[in-house]
Amino acid sequence: MSKPTDKLSMANPVHLLATGFGSGLSAVVPGTMGTLAAVPFYLLMTQLPATAYWGIVAIASMVGIYLCGKTSSDMEVHDHGSIVWDEFVGFWITMGVVSVVSWQSVLAGFVVFRAFDMIKPWPIKWFDQHVHGGFGIMLDDIVAGVMSAMTMFLLSHWFGWW
Repeated sequence: MSKPTDKLSMANPVHLLATGFGSGLSAVVPGTMGTLAAVPFYLLMTQLPATAYWGIVAIASMVGIYLCGKTSSDMEVHDHGSIVWDEFVGFWITMGVVSVVSWQSVLAGFVVFRAFDMIKPWPIKWFDQHVHGGFGIMLDDIVAGVMSAMTMFLLSHWFGWW
């Protein structure tokens, strides 16, 4: 009996991107590894004007619907743990409100996003359970990213961070 990951090919650019350049293939905490792999891309994106940053996030979100849906279909499993493009986008949304990039702000954003993504408070859990396909795979992490961004914004104002 083959594993769903046996149906992946890292030579296929759709699978490569959906698995976060292979980071989602980690045997332990693939979502966390995917989020970690998103950090260097975030650091590069912070060099861009805000409109370009958000443009990339919007395009990555829309393309992610296809990437995640196609890879999920190819694996014959809905939202397999190795599909982490949604974590990339969710983390980038989280960090989009951070005005000062530092290791502390990146760490805080990482922890806040992972907490929302793993705990899945309402409405994240509802979207995760009721919206399917590539759109569903992306949507719960986009909502987690928005909720994490709001948390980061509040933390920065309450505590004067970044």
